Amino acid sequence: MYRKGEVSYVPIPLPDRVQMPPDEALAAAQAFLARMKTRHSVRQYSTEVVPEALITTCIAAAGTAPSGANHQPWFFAAISNPAMKARIRAAAEEEERAFYAGGAGDEWLAALEPIGTGIAKPHLTDAPWLIVVFAQRWGTTEDGTRYKNYYVPESVGIATGLLITAIHHAGLVCLEHTPNPMKFLPELCGRPASEKAVMILPVGYPAPEATVPAVAKRKKPFDAICQVFP
Repeated sequence: MYRKGEVSYVPIPLPDRVQMPPDEALAAAQAFLARMKTRHSVRQYSTEVVPEALITTCIAAAGTAPSGANHQPWFFAAISNPAMKARIRAAAEEEERAFYAGGAGDEWLAALEPIGTGIAKPHLTDAPWLIVVFAQRWGTTEDGTRYKNYYVPESVGIATGLLITAIHHAGLVCLEHTPNPMKFLPELCGRPASEKAVMILPVGYPAPEATVPAVAKRKKPFDAICQVFP
């Protein structure tokens, strides 16, 4: 975390060591892969209550992410307030109406067809929690001095990935909803002009009738995402 005047490098011994023997490491990696294969983006939510402590612990895990110059340029607003969720849904659906009425090109709409998305966004009010992810484009010190943040999209992307993983690890589901532009979100959440909302994650338990699009289970083969150079 950036603090004005801290400009020297001070090394400390590695505080945690998690290395395992190769066979244990492979078993752990395979178990994690199997676990992550059960992650799904869900649009139908149960209204069952999710404890606040569960949500904040997942966010705390996201806060451990690496970031450019360790500036940690992210903020997470966790919302369970029904009125706030209703306002977010109304704004999202207004934008979706414009999107589907011609704002999106034919190619984009065709790409979305197998996903089954539409104008209605009931998940934004049905889910017990919404987590709004903000990117801090710049920061300010305690005395108001402005400073630059580095690799903001990359840093926030890593933190969001950790958040999604933590949510799944906790037995919850979420959906990656990108607010575009929904410029009222910083004001609604009391955030400064330096921050931009980049994602909304509805979080909760899946509804009994929850479904996922069949195409979502179609992942690229390994050789299409990785090449090994021994």
